[in-house]
Amino acid sequence: MIARRKFHRVVFFVAGIYNLGWGAFSVLDPQWLFRFAGMPPPNYPEIFACLGMVVGLYGVLYLEVARVPEHGWLLAAVGLLGKTLGPIGWLTLVLRGRWPIATAVLCVTNDLIWWIPFGIYLYDSWWEYRSAVCPRLKLK
Repeated sequence: MIARRKFHRVVFFVAGIYNLGWGAFSVLDPQWLFRFAGMPPPNYPEIFACLGMVVGLYGVLYLEVARVPEHGWLLAAVGLLGKTLGPIGWLTLVLRGRWPIATAVLCVTNDLIWWIPFGIYLYDSWWEYRSAVCPRLKLK
């Protein structure tokens, strides 16, 4: 059993529900970020709706990590990678003057607030994952 199991279950349950909600909201109202940030609406809001669908699907994966945290290391690692690459892409858009700073709401709520709890989970679950993937390696 991994350390802080109950904490990790709560974190990934909340992350799952959050992603499902954010995804559904963005599918139903794909112009919300553009209105919020005072940007002109895109010609193809379906692209942002598609982003909402992908974020929502991550919610399903996070709920699986909450259900069985001993087996979620890879799912959480991919999630944290996305939560790292997203802000890099956002920063590129802001620095190039393509997006206003007000769009930071996207990175703060979808990415930055999850870095520490996901990182703690990956640390706590590493040996469980490693022993499942490489059972012959008895490195502890």
